[in-house]
Amino acid sequence: MLNIFRRKSEANIVAPLDGEAIDISQVEDEVFSQKMLGDGIAIKPTSGVVVAPCNGKVIQVFPTNHAIGIKSNEGLEILIHLGLDTVELKGEGFKRLVNQGDKVKAGDKLVELDMDFLSKHAKSLVTPIVITNGAEVKSMEKFLGTVVRGETMVMKINK
Repeated sequence: MLNIFRRKSEANIVAPLDGEAIDISQVEDEVFSQKMLGDGIAIKPTSGVVVAPCNGKVIQVFPTNHAIGIKSNEGLEILIHLGLDTVELKGEGFKRLVNQGDKVKAGDKLVELDMDFLSKHAKSLVTPIVITNGAEVKSMEKFLGTVVRGETMVMKINK
């Protein structure tokens, strides 16, 4: 009835990769830049270790290991899409370290990337990090620039 008793929650999302965080609108893929899957940021990676951006549960690992879905303890659904058009690589270049249903903490390793292979065969290594259940988001603050995986906050979200 009254929403005044509803508890607000805040979620801090840390960088899942080392590199440079850019706004999602700068990604050279309309599905992401037009926010068709949701709002967020993207990272131009400089290393090949991908970590959990928050505490939560792995809710989806694509069969080709090119994307992972995580549901944060606050209820946010986060898609980490490793590179652009990387589904076409059929899993090559990705070493998955987690499975659907696994609980993770911010900074836990999720995937290792073969950066040499991917830089030669992927369209782009730019990695979108998208909040796919945006209806849950009241406000989102983005932090862009140089980021360190598991440490640098890239998004502060109020639900």
